Amino acid sequence: MTGRIIETEADVAEGANWLAQRDAALALAYELAGPLPLRRRPDGFAALLNAIVGQQVSTASAAAIWGRMEAGGLIQPEPVLNAGQDGLRAAGLSRQKIAYALALAEAGIDYDALRQAPDADVIKTLTAVKGIGVWTAEIYAMFALGRADVFAPGDLALQEAARMIFGLSDRPKEKALRQMAEDWSPWRAVAARLFFTYYRVAKGREGIT
Repeated sequence: MTGRIIETEADVAEGANWLAQRDAALALAYELAGPLPLRRRPDGFAALLNAIVGQQVSTASAAAIWGRMEAGGLIQPEPVLNAGQDGLRAAGLSRQKIAYALALAEAGIDYDALRQAPDADVIKTLTAVKGIGVWTAEIYAMFALGRADVFAPGDLALQEAARMIFGLSDRPKEKALRQMAEDWSPWRAVAARLFFTYYRVAKGREGIT
């Protein structure tokens, strides 16, 4: 059972209204943030490889490297494996990310089957691959697979948004925010969209996604 899948902006609005009715602080945040974006991305190997490329580098650097990967046709498993370390290094990947990219290409993930898998199985399957942590897996589940009840409490922007929305003295740590997010089920992924949007509005810049 995959649970609810977010496919349209109407789905997001439904979840946001549910959250606003449940919690006054979330209602105020929604009022300030305005309509929430759909934020759906294509799923599959390229989406995860793109996430690996973007780890711990600036948005501009990640875009430049990904552009070279696309130009070289290095966005599917077989070409990545054929390129090997030298080809991936030429595209701009670090030694660590080369290892991660090759591990992903060798993992043989059935992306079609993943669309039908329960949330917990999605996270387990993805985090079994070297270089993919829980944060990346949860972001993928939310925005590539459209899972409505997944949250990414390890995200710094979500932590900071929670601090601002609920008037906390400090950012909640990952474990505490995961517990808080239980109150937003079955629309935790819409809560994440709300928090990212609120963070962007409040800080005047994009959140970490």
